[in-house]
Amino acid sequence: MRDVLLDVRNLVKSYGKRRAVDDVSFHVRRGQTVGLLGPNGAGKSTTVGILAGILDADAGTVLLDGETVGTRHHDTRRHIGLVPQDLALYDDLPAIDNLKLFGALYGLKNAALAARCAAVLELVGLVDRARDRPSTFSGGMKRRLNIAAALLHEPALLILDEPTVGVDPQSRNAIFDTLATLQRAGTALVYTSHYMEEVERLADHVVIIDHGRVLADESPAALYARLPARAALHVDLAAPLSGELAGGLAQLPGVAGVQGGGTEWDVRLQDGAQAVAVLDWLRDRGQVPVHFATARARLEDVFLDLTGRSLRD
Repeated sequence: MRDVLLDVRNLVKSYGKRRAVDDVSFHVRRGQTVGLLGPNGAGKSTTVGILAGILDADAGTVLLDGETVGTRHHDTRRHIGLVPQDLALYDDLPAIDNLKLFGALYGLKNAALAARCAAVLELVGLVDRARDRPSTFSGGMKRRLNIAAALLHEPALLILDEPTVGVDPQSRNAIFDTLATLQRAGTALVYTSHYMEEVERLADHVVIIDHGRVLADESPAALYARLPARAALHVDLAAPLSGELAGGLAQLPGVAGVQGGGTEWDVRLQDGAQAVAVLDWLRDRGQVPVHFATARARLEDVFLDLTGRSLRD
C-alpha cells in the first residue's frame, strides 16, 4: 500500500525460552497516529525497541517507507524519532546544549543545527528556558525537552513510549498540543501509554498486544463495536426495584445486562439512545428515577474485555 509508512510483518523475539513478541504484524499509514496498548509484560517495550531499530527481531521484518529497520540500518533509523520512557537527557548540560549534542549525533551542524534547536524549543514551549539545566526543570519540562530532542532531525515517524509518566495536567496538555501540531504537519506517531484516555484522545487506530500477540488492530469505533454494551445507564430509584421488574428490565430490546439491587441499578446498553426508553419503562411501572447518569463505552472497557482483569506483575 503506497500510503503505508511503517510496515510491521510477523515479528518474533524471544529471551531464552520466553517469547516476548509472537508473530506481531500491523502497519502505520502516513500521518496516522497509532496507539500501542498492552498490560505489563505484554511485549510492548520489546516491540517498540524493534520498531525504533535498537533491537533486532529473531524473525519478521520492519519496513519504513519500504526500507528495512534494524540495528545495522542506520540510514533508515535517521527517519525515526524515539521518545523513551526513561528520560534521555544530561541534567548538568543546559537545554540548548543537550539539543546541540543530540542534533550533532544526527549529523546536523552550524546554521542547520541552530535552526532546528530553535524550532523544537519553540514547538515544546521551552524557548525561555533554553539556557537552564534540566536539573532545574519540573518533570513535565524534562518530558517536553525529551520530545524536542527526538524531533531535531524531523523524523517521518515519531515513537513515544509513555511520554506523560509523572507529569502534571498542565504539562500533559502542553505535550498533547505539541503532538497535535505534529499530526497537522503529517508526522506519523506510534504512542504507547497506560492512560487509556490519552490514546482515545490522540489515536485514530489502536493495536492491543498481550502475551506477545496482537489481539486487536482496529479503529476505536471498531473496537467499541466489539462490546455487547456500548453505553451504560446508572439510575437511583425512589423505591427498591423488585426482582420481577429487574428481570423484565433485562429483557428490554437493546439492554445487554442489568446489575444492582435495591434502589441503585446499572443498565448496560447497546446504544446510549436507548436510555430514554429504559427510563420511560421504569416510570410506566411506577418506578421514579431520582437521579440518573449515562456513560459511553471507553477504550478501557475494550482493553479489559480483551486482556482480562487479572493483575500483572
